[in-house]
Amino acid sequence: MLTGEYLHTIDAKFRVFVPAKLREGLGETFVLSRSVDGCLSLYHLDEWQRFSDKLAELPTSQTKAIKRFLYTFASEVTPDAHGRITLPQGLREYAHLEKDAAFLGVGDHAELWAAERWESMKSGDDAAEIEAQMKELGL
Repeated sequence: MLTGEYLHTIDAKFRVFVPAKLREGLGETFVLSRSVDGCLSLYHLDEWQRFSDKLAELPTSQTKAIKRFLYTFASEVTPDAHGRITLPQGLREYAHLEKDAAFLGVGDHAELWAAERWESMKSGDDAAEIEAQMKELGL
Protein backbone atom coordinates (compact mmCIF):
# COMPACT_ATOMS: atom_id res chain seq x y z
CA MET A 1 0.00 0.00 0.00
CA LEU A 2 1.34 3.39 -0.99
CA THR A 3 1.03 6.09 1.68
CA GLY A 4 2.57 9.39 2.73
CA GLU A 5 3.40 12.84 1.44
CA TYR A 6 6.87 13.68 0.14
CA LEU A 7 8.16 17.01 -1.18
CA HIS A 8 10.97 17.20 -3.73
CA THR A 9 12.44 19.65 -6.21
CA ILE A 10 12.50 19.19 -9.98
CA ASP A 11 15.98 19.84 -11.34
CA ALA A 12 17.00 21.78 -14.47
CA LYS A 13 16.88 18.57 -16.55
CA PHE A 14 13.27 17.96 -15.43
CA ARG A 15 14.22 15.07 -13.17
CA VAL A 16 12.63 14.46 -9.81
CA PHE A 17 13.53 12.07 -7.01
CA VAL A 18 10.85 9.44 -6.38
CA PRO A 19 10.76 8.66 -2.64
CA ALA A 20 12.21 5.25 -1.76
CA LYS A 21 9.05 4.15 0.07
CA LEU A 22 7.00 4.80 -3.04
CA ARG A 23 9.55 3.16 -5.36
CA GLU A 24 9.32 0.00 -3.23
CA GLY A 25 5.58 -0.21 -3.92
CA LEU A 26 5.72 0.94 -7.53
CA GLY A 27 8.42 -1.48 -8.63
CA GLU A 28 11.52 -1.08 -10.75
CA THR A 29 9.56 0.29 -13.72
CA PHE A 30 6.15 1.90 -13.42
CA VAL A 31 3.62 3.88 -15.43
CA LEU A 32 3.26 7.64 -15.21
CA SER A 33 -0.03 9.01 -16.56
CA ARG A 34 -2.38 11.96 -16.39
CA SER A 35 -5.03 12.05 -13.68
CA VAL A 36 -8.39 13.81 -13.85
CA ASP A 37 -7.42 15.96 -10.85
CA GLY A 38 -4.74 17.88 -12.74
CA CYS A 39 -1.91 15.84 -11.26
CA LEU A 40 -0.04 12.76 -12.48
CA SER A 41 -0.62 9.19 -11.36
CA LEU A 42 2.10 6.58 -10.87
CA TYR A 43 1.05 2.93 -11.15
CA HIS A 44 2.84 -0.36 -10.56
CA LEU A 45 2.86 -2.20 -13.90
CA ASP A 46 0.52 -4.89 -12.51
CA GLU A 47 -1.96 -2.29 -11.23
CA TRP A 48 -1.85 -0.46 -14.57
CA GLN A 49 -2.52 -3.75 -16.37
CA ARG A 50 -5.50 -4.53 -14.10
CA PHE A 51 -6.91 -1.08 -14.80
CA SER A 52 -6.29 -1.43 -18.55
CA ASP A 53 -7.98 -4.84 -18.57
CA LYS A 54 -11.08 -3.38 -16.88
CA LEU A 55 -11.15 -0.54 -19.39
CA ALA A 56 -10.81 -2.97 -22.30
CA GLU A 57 -13.90 -4.89 -21.12
CA LEU A 58 -16.11 -1.81 -21.50
CA PRO A 59 -17.69 -0.71 -24.79
CA THR A 60 -15.28 1.32 -26.93
CA SER A 61 -18.05 3.83 -27.60
CA GLN A 62 -17.98 4.69 -23.89
CA THR A 63 -14.20 4.59 -23.34
CA LYS A 64 -12.66 6.37 -26.35
CA ALA A 65 -12.19 9.69 -24.56
CA ILE A 66 -10.92 7.99 -21.40
CA LYS A 67 -8.36 5.98 -23.37
CA ARG A 68 -7.15 9.06 -25.23
CA PHE A 69 -6.85 11.02 -22.00
CA LEU A 70 -4.91 8.31 -20.16
CA TYR A 71 -2.86 6.51 -22.79
CA THR A 72 -1.77 9.34 -25.10
CA PHE A 73 0.74 10.75 -22.63
CA ALA A 74 1.27 7.66 -20.44
CA SER A 75 4.88 6.63 -20.10
CA GLU A 76 6.73 3.71 -18.57
CA VAL A 77 9.52 5.13 -16.43
CA THR A 78 12.46 3.56 -14.63
CA PRO A 79 14.24 5.57 -11.94
CA ASP A 80 17.97 6.10 -12.49
CA ALA A 81 20.63 4.99 -9.99
CA HIS A 82 19.80 8.04 -7.85
CA GLY A 83 16.06 7.28 -7.74
CA ARG A 84 15.12 10.05 -10.19
CA ILE A 85 12.76 9.96 -13.14
CA THR A 86 12.67 12.40 -16.03
CA LEU A 87 9.27 14.01 -16.44
CA PRO A 88 8.10 13.99 -20.08
CA GLN A 89 7.18 17.42 -21.39
CA GLY A 90 3.49 16.69 -22.06
CA LEU A 91 2.96 15.33 -18.55
CA ARG A 92 4.94 18.19 -16.97
CA GLU A 93 2.85 20.76 -18.76
CA TYR A 94 -0.43 19.03 -17.94
CA ALA A 95 0.33 18.96 -14.19
CA HIS A 96 2.07 22.38 -14.14
CA LEU A 97 5.22 20.78 -12.74
CA GLU A 98 8.02 23.32 -12.80
CA LYS A 99 10.05 23.43 -9.59
CA ASP A 100 8.59 21.91 -6.43
CA ALA A 101 6.69 18.61 -6.49
CA ALA A 102 4.61 16.69 -3.99
CA PHE A 103 4.35 12.90 -4.15
CA LEU A 104 1.36 11.34 -2.41
CA GLY A 105 0.81 7.68 -1.66
CA VAL A 106 -2.92 7.09 -2.14
CA GLY A 107 -3.28 3.34 -1.67
CA ASP A 108 -3.13 1.49 -4.98
CA HIS A 109 -1.11 4.21 -6.74
CA ALA A 110 0.79 7.42 -6.11
CA GLU A 111 0.12 10.95 -7.28
CA LEU A 112 2.55 13.67 -8.33
CA TRP A 113 1.39 17.25 -7.87
CA ALA A 114 2.91 20.66 -8.44
CA ALA A 115 3.59 21.49 -4.78
CA GLU A 116 1.73 24.80 -4.75
CA ARG A 117 -1.34 23.20 -6.38
CA TRP A 118 -1.24 20.41 -3.81
CA GLU A 119 -0.98 22.93 -0.96
CA SER A 120 -4.10 24.76 -2.14
CA MET A 121 -5.90 21.46 -2.75
CA LYS A 122 -5.18 20.00 0.67
CA SER A 123 -6.00 23.23 2.47
CA GLY A 124 -9.45 22.96 0.90
CA ASP A 125 -10.09 19.50 2.39
CA ASP A 126 -13.14 19.63 4.60
CA ALA A 127 -13.09 16.89 7.25
CA ALA A 128 -16.88 17.04 7.64
CA GLU A 129 -17.36 16.54 3.90
CA ILE A 130 -14.90 13.62 3.88
CA GLU A 131 -16.70 12.09 6.86
CA ALA A 132 -20.05 12.38 5.05
CA GLN A 133 -18.58 10.70 1.95
CA MET A 134 -17.17 7.88 4.08
CA LYS A 135 -20.52 7.31 5.75
CA GLU A 136 -22.27 7.31 2.37
CA LEU A 137 -19.85 4.64 1.17
CA GLY A 138 -20.24 2.61 4.33
CA LEU A 139 -16.68 3.18 5.54
